[in-house]
Amino acid sequence: MSAAAAEPADHDGDAPAAPAKGRKKLIVVAAALAVVLAAAGGGAALFIKKKHAAAEAAAAAADGEATPAAQAAAHKETRKTPPAFLPLEAFVVNLADRDTERFAQIGITLELDDAKVSDQLKAYMPAIRNGILMVLAHKTSQELLTRPGKEKLANEIMREAVRPLGIELEGDEESKDEGKKTPLEESPVRHVHFSSFIIQ
Repeated sequence: MSAAAAEPADHDGDAPAAPAKGRKKLIVVAAALAVVLAAAGGGAALFIKKKHAAAEAAAAAADGEATPAAQAAAHKETRKTPPAFLPLEAFVVNLADRDTERFAQIGITLELDDAKVSDQLKAYMPAIRNGILMVLAHKTSQELLTRPGKEKLANEIMREAVRPLGIELEGDEESKDEGKKTPLEESPVRHVHFSSFIIQ
């Protein structure tokens, strides 16, 4: 058997088709790669734009030029960091019950965006404690014994904690300026935790 006989005798034109199939696969892979790279580039550009806006808001807040809404937006961008906790001294207050004298002893810990917020709140602590005491003094024991009453109190304490920073939160009935209110989810105080709650 000769070498010529060992070669496949394919004269139908199938031999040129194999490189054509390879080119089609290469074009499909290149197109898919281009789509993936374009999506990644767009995502990276959006991420960088958000980071840049948050950095500008933080810089403006550091200069004292930022509005409370801009400060809240900067806090929202940095919420990926672990929270800081600021325990407050226990509050002991007479309640607003009319039929009998009742008092409450309540331990409060504020969950904050970060330690920087903790430092800011410590500077305003006398005003914050005063606001919280005023809220507590207007509560009755019946209001505070229910879960909805405790949740409402937590929201009111959150509002009092950020008010000295110039931040007015949504849902604050006392504030008349509706246009400049910050949504609760953008507050630098994430949550109010009760470490003790005694009513006698």
